Amino acid sequence: MAITKPTSIKLPAKGHANGRPAGSEGQRTPKTPQDEAIAFFTGDHDGEPVQVWELLLEDDGGPAENKSYIRLPPPVRPYVLRFSIRPGTDVSRNGVLKSDFPIDGGVFQRGEWKERKLPSDFSKPIQIDLPISAPGAFCYFIEYDGPNASSPRITGRKGYFNVDPIVSLPKRTPFFPSDTTSAKNPLHDSSSGAILPKPANVSLDGLIILSVLAKWMGPTTDWEPHFAEASRRGYNMLHWAPLQQRGSSGSPYSIKDQLTYDKAILKNADAKDGGLKEIEDVVKLAKEKYGLGGVTDVVLNHMAFDSPWLESHPEAGYSPNNTPHLAPAVELEDALLKLTSKLSSLGLPTTLHTESDLQSIIPHIKNAIDDAKIWEYYVFDVRSSVTAVAASLLNNTPKPKAWGGENVAGKSEGELASIVRNEPGMIDNFRAYSGRYATTVRPDIAAGFVQAAYPGQSPEDLASKWGKILDIVNVDLYAECDDDLKAAIDGVVGRLRFTRLEDGGPKMGAITEERALIERYFTRVPKNDTTAKQPASALVLANNGWMWGADPLKNFAEYPSKAYLRRQVIVWDDCVKLRFGTRPEDNPWLWEHMIKYAELLASTFDGFRLDNCHSTPLELGAAVIDAGRRVNPNLYIMAELFTGSQEMDLKFVRELGINSLVREAYNGDGVKNFADLLWRFGLGKPVGSMDAACLSSNDELAPPFGKGAPRPCVVTPLQGSSPHAVFYDLTHDNQSPFDKRTAEDALSTGALVTFSAAALGSNKGFDDLYPKLLDLVTDNRLYEVSTAEKENGIGKVKRVLNHLHTEMMVGGYSEGHVHEEGQYIMIHRVHPVTHKGFMLIAHTAFKGFSGRGWIKPIKLARTKINYLFGASVSTRFNEWKDDAKTHKGIPSTLTEVPEPVISTGTDGDGEYQEIVIPDVFEPGSIMVFSTDMEGIAPDLDSLIKSGAQEAYADLDLVDLNAVLHRADGEERDATGGDGVYTIPNYGSLTYCGLEGWMHPLREVIKTNDLGHPLCAHLREGTWAIDYVLKRLEKQTGDLPRLAKPIEWLSERLSLIKSSVPSFMRPKYFALVIYEAYKAARRAVVEQSSEFISSGHNFTHDLALCSVQMYGLVKSASISPSKPVASLAAGLPHFAAGWARCWGRDVFISLRGLFLTTGNFVAAREHIIAFGTTLKHGLIPNLLDSTRNPRYNCRDGPWWFIQNIQDYTKMCPNGLAILNDKVKRRFPADDTWVTWDDPRAFAYESSVAELVQEILQRHASGIEFREYNAGPNLDMDMRDEGFNQKIWVDWETGLIFGGNRYNCGTWMDKMGSSDKAGNKGLPATPRDGSPIEITGLLKSTLTWLDGLSKAGKFPFKGVKATIKGESRTVTYKEWADLIQASFEKYYYVPSDPAEDGKYVTNSSMVNRRGIYKDVYGTPKDREWSDYQFRCNFTLPMIVAPELFTPEKAIGALQIADAVLKGPLGFKTLDPADSQYRGDYDNSNDSNDQAIAKGWNYHQGPEWVFPMGWYLMAYLKFDRLAGEGKKDPSRTLHYISQTLRKHAHHITHDPWRGLPELTNSNGSYCYDSCNTQAWSASTILDVLEEMHKIGQK
Repeated sequence: MAITKPTSIKLPAKGHANGRPAGSEGQRTPKTPQDEAIAFFTGDHDGEPVQVWELLLEDDGGPAENKSYIRLPPPVRPYVLRFSIRPGTDVSRNGVLKSDFPIDGGVFQRGEWKERKLPSDFSKPIQIDLPISAPGAFCYFIEYDGPNASSPRITGRKGYFNVDPIVSLPKRTPFFPSDTTSAKNPLHDSSSGAILPKPANVSLDGLIILSVLAKWMGPTTDWEPHFAEASRRGYNMLHWAPLQQRGSSGSPYSIKDQLTYDKAILKNADAKDGGLKEIEDVVKLAKEKYGLGGVTDVVLNHMAFDSPWLESHPEAGYSPNNTPHLAPAVELEDALLKLTSKLSSLGLPTTLHTESDLQSIIPHIKNAIDDAKIWEYYVFDVRSSVTAVAASLLNNTPKPKAWGGENVAGKSEGELASIVRNEPGMIDNFRAYSGRYATTVRPDIAAGFVQAAYPGQSPEDLASKWGKILDIVNVDLYAECDDDLKAAIDGVVGRLRFTRLEDGGPKMGAITEERALIERYFTRVPKNDTTAKQPASALVLANNGWMWGADPLKNFAEYPSKAYLRRQVIVWDDCVKLRFGTRPEDNPWLWEHMIKYAELLASTFDGFRLDNCHSTPLELGAAVIDAGRRVNPNLYIMAELFTGSQEMDLKFVRELGINSLVREAYNGDGVKNFADLLWRFGLGKPVGSMDAACLSSNDELAPPFGKGAPRPCVVTPLQGSSPHAVFYDLTHDNQSPFDKRTAEDALSTGALVTFSAAALGSNKGFDDLYPKLLDLVTDNRLYEVSTAEKENGIGKVKRVLNHLHTEMMVGGYSEGHVHEEGQYIMIHRVHPVTHKGFMLIAHTAFKGFSGRGWIKPIKLARTKINYLFGASVSTRFNEWKDDAKTHKGIPSTLTEVPEPVISTGTDGDGEYQEIVIPDVFEPGSIMVFSTDMEGIAPDLDSLIKSGAQEAYADLDLVDLNAVLHRADGEERDATGGDGVYTIPNYGSLTYCGLEGWMHPLREVIKTNDLGHPLCAHLREGTWAIDYVLKRLEKQTGDLPRLAKPIEWLSERLSLIKSSVPSFMRPKYFALVIYEAYKAARRAVVEQSSEFISSGHNFTHDLALCSVQMYGLVKSASISPSKPVASLAAGLPHFAAGWARCWGRDVFISLRGLFLTTGNFVAAREHIIAFGTTLKHGLIPNLLDSTRNPRYNCRDGPWWFIQNIQDYTKMCPNGLAILNDKVKRRFPADDTWVTWDDPRAFAYESSVAELVQEILQRHASGIEFREYNAGPNLDMDMRDEGFNQKIWVDWETGLIFGGNRYNCGTWMDKMGSSDKAGNKGLPATPRDGSPIEITGLLKSTLTWLDGLSKAGKFPFKGVKATIKGESRTVTYKEWADLIQASFEKYYYVPSDPAEDGKYVTNSSMVNRRGIYKDVYGTPKDREWSDYQFRCNFTLPMIVAPELFTPEKAIGALQIADAVLKGPLGFKTLDPADSQYRGDYDNSNDSNDQAIAKGWNYHQGPEWVFPMGWYLMAYLKFDRLAGEGKKDPSRTLHYISQTLRKHAHHITHDPWRGLPELTNSNGSYCYDSCNTQAWSASTILDVLEEMHKIGQK
């Protein structure tokens, strides 16, 4: 048997388990979870990578719903659990991770919280590493500051992680050694499975548990043959039903003394230690000699009714003394027990033969209950109360208490009764049921009440009125009692019918004192010297049982449950229910006693089985398990819960630390249902799973304790866990295969279960084919023990299957496939690395089927199949006789199945083999095969992963654009060929490159969704594989560096095509794509700035947007004569051609996408390219490869200069660009010439001269008509719109420009609807002085003033004609003009009384405390100056000195409340009459405001201004807002805002931020899915936060 394991699975190779090595002696030594981890991680390391399991928490610090429970592997070698949180989330506000995991060493104490402070750097990933070195069950949560300084600390949602125990058992010789392709005659192999004198660690899936009852094995001296048989049959763990001293019923689950063992099984029944040493020795023998560990039941919720402990401590049970509401249930039971003794004297039948016999008793049951007057426990004693009230009214005994409640005068008796019922504190013992007439109202209170209700009436009348009020209150109480008693009668009659009459019942026979009319719900503890001091009510104790569909967390013995009165409990009348409460103080003796019991068992056994969870307090379960694990840290906990709910199962598992839940194959009532159970509990992962192979990544682990050197590590994300199963073919207390299906089905079901990826369980009766359900209580016969020479039942086959199961699980055969067809089920288990496997074909044997049945041949592509063995069983029930002394199975014959026909053929997927089911293959038959995908190299996974980084390391960012991205239009332009790939039944990918494939693959890989259309497509053919390679091969001429990744891809994809079966293609395609993607993404990050490389995933995702937008698209080259990569404005709308590269978009985007990421080469190329086209003092809005640029944007030149300024400050030696020479596209006189005209590019300027030219041309005034004006240039623009004019107002220093018919800023929507009348009309002309241009101008002047004074800029200012005089205006003079005029002309004061201080037309003001969007719009449209838009935030970034901080933060706070959306910023105030929040460019209505998308900038929420706003907020909130006192508040606010952007980019197939959204963040169909400036401005924000973090 191969024991090669997948790299992500760590199974023990050596070491201690269950507290000690197998075979060691003496008491186990407790150890703490951290001791080994501290030593391991602070000492020298061996160079082997450390496994890091990464758990990404939600933004509130809690786990995602599917990750609330995490199961971690046994820590044979210490590993790390890493909690990761997105930076800047709420929990990073002074956040602290708290866990009861002993982080710094010491003993685990549940609920004792240790702490780790969360890192506070907003630009770095937040990670907390917990080194794990021992098993246990742990809880964690995060505590953090509230949203405001005055808010209390917030406690986040809890999560849980359980670490599996290390189970160590003696090693065995394998049936299927790793060096053989198949075993010969395994059914006749008597040597394999031998116990070796050395330990081996077994995963939980490798456990095979046999349930046994000691009382059926005889005394301990007779147990060794049983051990030999179990060991021989391949079991490695015995599940012992309780071995403690039994009560008189004989049930092992009715324990008389938890601290001593059953005298009936002991060799020395009178041993002073209660048999402890004897049991320890025999359990040790089973383990050391026979390889059998031991799990024992821990019975917590009841003890035997005749336990002497109950006489000493009756408070351990539920009695009317401590649980008063049980009193009427006791009375009812007493009445029915009395009736039992009277049946004969009443002439009633004492044996029920017919339904009429039962019916004759029912009236007497009702009468007996009526005579008990149970209603007195519910109602008021009206007569007594009236008398007492009268005494109070007449004699002041006691004196009436004045009524202080609501006004009751004049209310009806019914209304008064309602007040009495509902008034807090008025009724004593209301619905308490604790005594007859215990429900009362104090007479003084009642007297005062009726006095207030009936003022002026006589005492006698008032007392009478009170009686009438109580009569009304009693009506509901009588009805409640009647309903409860009806339920009780129905329960009694129903149980009588089942237990005495029905065929499926126990047919209990005559009704006697011992077997009374009813099952006893209560034990009467005898009166004796021990109990003499106890009140009688304390000696009536409720028996335990269970209820259909009950909530296991609600105790049905406690108030307000009336389950005992209503006779709803299916009772175990030999067991008293134990009353723990929820803490030791509630019942000190009982808690102490049970802890001792747990410690006793943990010192002897390897594990506990929790018998059930019926209303056992979670707190008690936790305390018992913790006590056991203190003695034996590797204690294995399995449980059979019966919760009826997966959610409730999960709650018990995660909070108690249960390792495995019992599941049962015979719960499947048909083949399909059974196959579903096998899939759900036993599949493991599907064959061809991708998550383990793809998602793990190599990294470096910093020392968790701050000491030692970093270590290599493998990081694997955790996806959440389901409770581990111990999958029983049949539990020891359920009906046999003979009863539920057929006896022959034991072989097929037993075999199918062994092929499950789970711990397994069975019972001896199942293997021996015992046909009946054995009574654990009354049956005292012994097991029949077989020998190797004469195995009983199916033991011979089980021997091989059980050993095979353990060998598969320990060997790492973690993947499975379940196929159901007709009455057949096939399970194939496969090793994910070696691709070897084992396959089982089982013909199930449900009732009513015979013969071979119909099934197609089993076909496996590119897989070699070897037959191992097969068997069928036939039984002879007619020969079976129930033996009086021994449990004997049905006589049976096991027949070996001859090797079937295994044929070979070829089809479109290559060579295949298929198995033809033999003609004779009866129900119950099985066949087992070994399989081997021989064509797949065992090292294929590692081969695919190798060399990726080297293959992609030399690519530049343009190469990486082709590898990673390329939208459809880009690809068609670049290659002249195909665009994006289309997956049938799924749709087209967003990108041609790796990112396009990653969108579907991310979910496919994470969930192993092999049913996804992409996986189906890959199984059908290799078209997708071919596409990935061929698209890159077409581009090597332009991008020669692609040769290395092409070679890397070609080698791996060719291997997939030539050697991998079609059903494995999805896995290996995903692995190739994912490895290539990680390598390419890493190449991007490694070429980026420190800000990017040290950042978190969101930062990396935004950096990828830079690559996404920057690529070689020949039709959009930034050079007219050669292909040069260009920056797209957005995708998919601006992919290629003249529409790709826009001047304004480039220079709003350049800082974030190029400068913050460190792509200074691309930044310079774009600055130079646009610089060549400078004309009229403007840069073009549309570049069109400099061939046909269009000059219609007034803001473009200022963005251009701002980026030159940013380049000089951010690029190393950035000032050198000012001296770079630029060939000028047009002659100096602005004459239009074609790009290839000799006058084009005929002279040159330095970049500094370009900057000066822009300033000078604006200072002098710009006026021209666009070249080629008319429909050929713009079919929608009116003639006047082609006229461009820009000038400076030298009174204010502000630049003005534009007219009603053009739109020279980024809000540039031109109307195009003749129908609606907006054609040729810009929606937002913004003709005047737009605020953002003023800010950019001020930034430029301040920068140039500083450079000029430092001698680094060759000019001092501009020449201007002012008031008729030509003179030089220095940069500082011009800047000072703007500084002096800015707030005067732009600010709208909060207080109207201050309007006189500002240039404000009060009649136009719509909102105050804001900054105007424009100043100087012509008077007929002056209102547009006062529109509240998002543009005022840009000057706050580039020229913050223009703003008074208090005014600035006030305006920003208004913007937060009014303009801020989930992703973007509203482009217009919703209170504005022109606001239209939803953009639809195809709208063809008559509504001018929205027709043809005229409202593009009239409300829709653009994303890039969000970055401006956040940058401004980051500045001014720390100057004048909440951040002034605590800057972290500002950073948290910004981080919280950006969470939505991070979420969007992570989940959107375009992996970018959109151009805009419609109102409130809703999707906009016409938006670019990813826009350059949207990502850019958010990168600006993150970079600024990074700088703050560095300080």
